[in-house]
Amino acid sequence: MAAAHTPRESAHAAALGVRQALGGSFAAISKWERELGKLRVLVNVGELADGEEEFPDDESYPVHEFPEIVDFLHEQWAGGGEPSAWVERAEEPPGVPAPAGAEGGGCVNPQRVAALRRRGRGCCVVAPIVLHGRAWGELYVARRTGDQAFGRADADFASVLAAVTAAGIAQTERLAEARRLAFTDSLTGLANRRAVDMRLDEALELHRSDETVVSLVVCDLNGLKRVNDSRGHAVGDRLLERFGSVLSLCGAMLPGMLAARLGGDEFCLLAVGPPADEVVKVAGELCDRAGELDLGEGVAVGVASTGDPIGPVRSARRLFRLADAAQYKAKAARSGEPVVAGRHGGKDDPVVRLADAPDRRTGPERRRFRR
Repeated sequence: MAAAHTPRESAHAAALGVRQALGGSFAAISKWERELGKLRVLVNVGELADGEEEFPDDESYPVHEFPEIVDFLHEQWAGGGEPSAWVERAEEPPGVPAPAGAEGGGCVNPQRVAALRRRGRGCCVVAPIVLHGRAWGELYVARRTGDQAFGRADADFASVLAAVTAAGIAQTERLAEARRLAFTDSLTGLANRRAVDMRLDEALELHRSDETVVSLVVCDLNGLKRVNDSRGHAVGDRLLERFGSVLSLCGAMLPGMLAARLGGDEFCLLAVGPPADEVVKVAGELCDRAGELDLGEGVAVGVASTGDPIGPVRSARRLFRLADAAQYKAKAARSGEPVVAGRHGGKDDPVVRLADAPDRRTGPERRRFRR
C-alpha cells in the first residue's frame, strides 16, 4: 500500500494482502458513499464468481441491505468503543440472529448469506474500515464452501487488518491530495504550469520516438486588467473562473487534452496525438466561446503544432516560443481567430521568424519568451 499512487491501487494492494493473511479464496474492499446511500465495490481479488470483476465500474449495494454498517457506526463505537469484525456463514438460516458469544458472530444478514450461497462460498468475515473517526467502508474476505469456517480469532485479526488498511488508504489519499494541489491551479481548478511542463516533456519524448503530433494552444485573456481596475479583483477572478470553464469545455472536445492556467491571464491547451487541424478547430471554438463571455474582451490565441511545418521541435521551450509568438500576433492584430505558427510560409512564416529571433524585447513582450 505504501507504494500505491491512487486510492484504487491502495485498495487493490490491501485486498491482496488481507486475502492472503486470512487464507481466504476471495476478498473485496468497498467504500460507503453516504450521499448515494450505497456500498460501492472498489476491487475484487481472488476467485471471482459470475458477474464479478476485479475493478468493477458499477458494482454497488444499497446500504439499507446492510444495516449492520449503519448500526455499527451509530451504536457500537460512536460512543467510544472500538470497531470489530464479524463472521457470516452460508449454513446459518437467513433472518435468524447469531447466538450471543458465537464464534466471530453477532449478526446474520440475509443478503450476505444469500450472496455466499449464490457464489459458492461457505463463510465470510466483514470488518468496517474507519477513517478519521467515521466508517469509510468495509473489508470483506470469503472462503469456499467446504473450507474451514472463520472463527473469533479470524474476526479479531480482520479488525487489525482493517485498521492497517485504513491507515494505508488515509496515507494514499493524503499523497493524492498533495499531488493534486501541486499540479492544480487553486482558482480555476485547471492544471497549473508545473503539470503542463511535465506533460509536455513526456509528449515530446513520444514525438521524438514515433513522431506523435504534439500541439500547444496558448491563450491570453483580453480585458482582465480593465475588469480588475474598474470592477475589482473579485469580478476579475470570476472572469478567470468563467474562462477556465470555457477552456475546459473546449479541451474536452479532443481525447486527453490538458487544459491549464499558466498564471495571471495566460492559459493553454496541450494535445498529444490528434492532428493539427483538429486542434486548430478547437482553438477556433475557444475564440468564439470566449467572445460570448459577458466579462472581458475575448481571447488572443496562438497555436504551434509539430504537425505543421515549423521545423524541428527538440524542446518544450521551442514549442512554447512558437505558440507564444503566434498568440502575440493574434493579440497585436486583435484577431478573433487563432493564429497558427507555420501556416503562412513554413520556416519563413513571420510567426516562426519571430519565435526564432533573439530576445531583444523588454517588458511584457520579453516575458512571453522567457519560459
